[in-house]
Amino acid sequence: MQTRVTGVSKEALKAVFLRNRVMLLKIAIHLLAFLPLFVLYFLAFTEQLGADPVEEVIHFTGMGAFNLLLISLLVTPVAKKYRQGYLLQIRRLLGLYSFTYAMFHLLNFLAFEVQFDLVLFFDEIIDRPYITVGMAALMILFSLALTSINALRRKMGAKWQKLHNGVYLAVLLIALHFFWSVKSDIVEPMIYFMMAILLLILRKDKIKRWFKSS
Repeated sequence: MQTRVTGVSKEALKAVFLRNRVMLLKIAIHLLAFLPLFVLYFLAFTEQLGADPVEEVIHFTGMGAFNLLLISLLVTPVAKKYRQGYLLQIRRLLGLYSFTYAMFHLLNFLAFEVQFDLVLFFDEIIDRPYITVGMAALMILFSLALTSINALRRKMGAKWQKLHNGVYLAVLLIALHFFWSVKSDIVEPMIYFMMAILLLILRKDKIKRWFKSS
């Protein structure tokens, strides 16, 4: 009896330890994702972003969305390699922050570049390929954020996983959006493109199954 109680206690302590670790990680993600966004707009409104604050805000939010999405895709291979399954519980939060940054990226473009002229905005989507692929990626991220609610996940069943595999397409579209949006120095976009490809290569078997089922 004593052994059983001790065993249960160890399992309970381990569960509490993992819950606390996940909670601390989520707090860290909230701080590291939200505070830079807050500081960015504080500096923008106080005119401390240099000669071209609009470009700075649009670039920062776009790169923030891309970086957070890449980190969310990195979580699974890291968790599997080092057998840290609790890390999988932070993927959704990272994905939601990626979508949040992407929405601010779009809103900044709407507000500062086209002044909420929707006709001009849709013309830009049609005429500029980098905006076309960027909007396609945003629509995918929107669908993933919308269906991240647990109730919808349960209701969708197996279809949920098929839909969320669309993140692999989204990361390629974002990499292409970044590459096409740069006018001169393509070194940074190429590095990001290679990181995206590497993360997809780590999932090649899963992606093959996704294509076959689709």
